[in-house]
Amino acid sequence: MTLEEKFAHLQSTSMEEARAEGNAIIDTYREALEKVLEDHKEEALRQSETRIKAETVSAKQQLNQAMAKSQLELKRMQGKVQQDLKDKIFAETVALVHDFMKTETYEDYLIKCIRKAINFADGEAMVIYINPSDENRRSDLEDALSTRLTISAEDFIGGMRAVIRSRNILIDNSFKTALRNEYDKFVFLGGDGIA
Repeated sequence: MTLEEKFAHLQSTSMEEARAEGNAIIDTYREALEKVLEDHKEEALRQSETRIKAETVSAKQQLNQAMAKSQLELKRMQGKVQQDLKDKIFAETVALVHDFMKTETYEDYLIKCIRKAINFADGEAMVIYINPSDENRRSDLEDALSTRLTISAEDFIGGMRAVIRSRNILIDNSFKTALRNEYDKFVFLGGDGIA
């Protein structure tokens, strides 16, 4: 082998070893980079999943808050509408009571209530009050019942009240009290049976 051939062989062998070593370094570096890339992908995926979960929880909380606020607003509006309707119903009821007070049946009702009060008193002293609007009926009622009636200083819409002072008893058959009691008890029931 000549010197040139030896030199060419040495050069060729050195180049192959250098290429093999370079390729090994590149492969090792590529593997390391691929490992770093995989780790980065996994970390980014974990972070994005964590963020999605956190955003989902936050969105659900915001939705729940908005729904709760809307439900409260609806209940407030429903309560206001129901109160307005309740007031209208009882205003109409008072008008119907005033119409009833113009009938003969009302006078019969007064007589019945006063008789019950007299029977309850069982001979004890009692003051029987009728409404100021019934003053024109006073003499007819006194004649029918053979008892003295007092015109009340307070307007209790209609009906009668009686006081038995010895037993500290108030018999209250006034329309004002009856209407107030019904007004206080009156509740709108929803279609699902919920008040």
